Amino acid sequence: MNTMRSAAARCLLAFVFASGLSQAWADEIVIGVAAPLSGPSAILGEQIKAGAEAAFTAGIRLEIADDACTAEGGESAARQFVAAKTAIVIGFLCTEAIEAALPILKDASIPVIDVGVRTDSLTDRREKTGWPIYRIAPRSDAERMAAGTILTRLWRSELFAIVDDGTIYGRELAESFRIAAEQLGLKPVFIDNFRPGLENQVGIVGRLRRSGATKVFVGGDRDDIAIMTQDAARLNAGMIFASGENLRAPGDVPLANGTLMIGLPEWSEVSDAGTLAAFREKGIEPDGYTMPAYAAVEIAREAVASGKPISEALQNDEFATVIGTIRFDEKGDVSQNPYRLFRVKGSNFIPVERQ
Repeated sequence: MNTMRSAAARCLLAFVFASGLSQAWADEIVIGVAAPLSGPSAILGEQIKAGAEAAFTAGIRLEIADDACTAEGGESAARQFVAAKTAIVIGFLCTEAIEAALPILKDASIPVIDVGVRTDSLTDRREKTGWPIYRIAPRSDAERMAAGTILTRLWRSELFAIVDDGTIYGRELAESFRIAAEQLGLKPVFIDNFRPGLENQVGIVGRLRRSGATKVFVGGDRDDIAIMTQDAARLNAGMIFASGENLRAPGDVPLANGTLMIGLPEWSEVSDAGTLAAFREKGIEPDGYTMPAYAAVEIAREAVASGKPISEALQNDEFATVIGTIRFDEKGDVSQNPYRLFRVKGSNFIPVERQ
């Protein structure tokens, strides 16, 4: 029903723009696109620009601004959008840029669909700040929450251990998993840390084997975890290792088959072949922020077509997009955690369907 309603909204928008039956709807709708088109993040900004332009339809004009991933750039982009009378803005990859832009956009009643900023406080403070922010980028704590939910359910009857490398990322990931397990009455058989950057991790693997653990959650870098999986295989330790999306990072040491990852799907894994082919026919590679930007424009179009105040539509409606159905929660975050479970097979990460 919601998918049909979303499709109907798109058809309505196209019809109204084409027919000119209503002056309010016949007027050109301006959608702002904020992206770092200069500086070190320009390659990512170009992905946003490409995705937004691929989603362009009649009756819409894109107002593209370079936010440069800086506070000054964000403020400048926001003033450009206000001057252009944009109805809604999509984009932004950097916290500094969006936080400088939002007060200006709030005063102009221009809502924002963010595609790249994961900072928790961006939406946690929405009630206090009144910022009109909605985002399809995952929160920074979404990975930790997914690990705690998915793996504790999977390992409920297993002997599991938790280790970390002492870094902020590794420690937070491991500690969050420990808390999630304890809340379900599950207790690890072994908790420890390890020294990162070694040529081998036989020491920690040996301690893990003596603990009796068959499953190990690791907060650490991809290379250290890969070495652990290989050392464990050589020692016939019979252990499966798991970690977060850091496992997608490039590395020289292969991960052992069966290694588990809590991570975001590649868009090629969740999009149908027709959508991917349509992108490539336009000379656009649907990776990085290209498809999230496309989806953000889809949502913007549907929110405009709803006939409601745009922020009301964003808060209450469900949107069918190229990256799946999206609904925003009371904070403006996506209502469903996008992180999923994957299993290593060769050089690929294969989705684990039963989670």
